[in-house]
Amino acid sequence: MLLPDGYSDIPHGKIAAVVTHLEMTARPLRRDDPPGAWRLRKVEPPALDWYRDIYRRVGEEWLWFTRTALDDSDLASRIHAPGNELYGLAVDGNDEGLLELDFSVLGECQLLYFGVTAKFIGTGAARFLMNHALEIVWSRDVSRVWVHTCTFDHPSAVAFYQRSGFRPFLRQIEVADDPRLDGKLPRDAARHVPVIG
Repeated sequence: MLLPDGYSDIPHGKIAAVVTHLEMTARPLRRDDPPGAWRLRKVEPPALDWYRDIYRRVGEEWLWFTRTALDDSDLASRIHAPGNELYGLAVDGNDEGLLELDFSVLGECQLLYFGVTAKFIGTGAARFLMNHALEIVWSRDVSRVWVHTCTFDHPSAVAFYQRSGFRPFLRQIEVADDPRLDGKLPRDAARHVPVIG
């Protein structure tokens, strides 16, 4: 169903975002790593507490909420699924970035989650993380890698992905319950998105 031009009502307690899907179908030229004392480490097997902590620290400000309310069994089934790979961006012994790759579809990879903690935004850490993500992905037998982002994410997210070699191919509207109203996220998360409920 296509939304009509003009305004569409969003019920109280809901949030709506424009989602942009992006893909690349060929290995891009590698960009230089920015200077920094970062290291990418594969987390295998990922502990649930580790995952919940890094997912929250990276994504809370951008309203990442789909995994916050999962019980241990549901979360484990996702992050331990065949074809799922998790990496931490290590800085001085602490993980400050998350990279989650899904290779479960033959010939392609989805960047499920990608980001760095707030204190490393703008430092080059995300560029380092993306460079190494693309090295991992394109070292496999894939012909497509894709990701989606939305208007709740960092305002430069789409441009960052495009500079990395991704091209937009689909836009959608996503409507969901506001996770700040049902306790999945703190009420003061993502102050750039108004709470109406």
